Amino acid sequence: MPVIVSYSSCPLCFSSKISRALVCKDHTVSKQDFEIWECAACALRFTQSIPAEADISPYYQSENYISHSDTSKGVLNTLYKTARQYTLGRKRLFVMQQTGLVAGQIIDVGCGTGAFLNEMRQSGWQVTGLEPDPGARQKAKSLYRIEANESNELFNLPKGYYDAITMWHVLEHVHRLHENIAQIKQLLKPGGKFFIAVPNYTSPDAQHYQQFWAAYDVPRHLYHFTPATIRQLAQQHGMVVTKVKPMVLDSFYISMLSEKYKHGSTRWLSAIWHGLKTMVVSAFNTEKSSSQVYVLEAKLK
Repeated sequence: MPVIVSYSSCPLCFSSKISRALVCKDHTVSKQDFEIWECAACALRFTQSIPAEADISPYYQSENYISHSDTSKGVLNTLYKTARQYTLGRKRLFVMQQTGLVAGQIIDVGCGTGAFLNEMRQSGWQVTGLEPDPGARQKAKSLYRIEANESNELFNLPKGYYDAITMWHVLEHVHRLHENIAQIKQLLKPGGKFFIAVPNYTSPDAQHYQQFWAAYDVPRHLYHFTPATIRQLAQQHGMVVTKVKPMVLDSFYISMLSEKYKHGSTRWLSAIWHGLKTMVVSAFNTEKSSSQVYVLEAKLK
């Protein structure tokens, strides 16, 4: 029987002041309902009664899960892949800017089918990919000749060796949250940078779509962060957030999916409007963007 994980305290700050916030449907695979709870102490939201790490893989088995399948089927997936060609270059430049390096050693945790690592390798970086899904690892090999490792290999890599470690929309999927962050900190060189991209449930599009907001993506998304919760997570591990950058295009893609979940089909004008509204708001307040990239580094002793 599959093992179900239920929390009696917050998985971030361990407070017992937790309660149900809303109920969301898994629109991608199972069509099951899952409860999302919120911590009154730190405001982290988290998916309650989730499949354990060893039992969650069936919830990723869908052609529509593009980071694993690399599919171009459907208009939304085609738009996603088109936008990704643009964002890959932007991510590369951002990593180079924040590290101050033209080339170095980088790990991509949850590398999917390897597109980002291929971008970095073509610019001269030495790349290491970690990915839990064997199908995605095979696609990384066939598409880009990248030999990605299983995720647990994170705990066998050399400490103090890497200039950059990235998690592009991956941290929200990681069962052993604190254990992973602690290990990543040890793997970085002094001055090395840790890049975390996650959705933000306090954004205008999240507030509008509520339980239909696509970035809740239950049960695959275990945690639902805010800028404040990322800073608290960093502080707990002796790290500091040095930069926050909005992921501008995410609000449009998420709004398009959210419209489909809410109405059964994508209402394009409404999706564009809510995506644009979030983009404009985040131009004046980065902390309100639909998704952000946070750059973390170890505090100076």
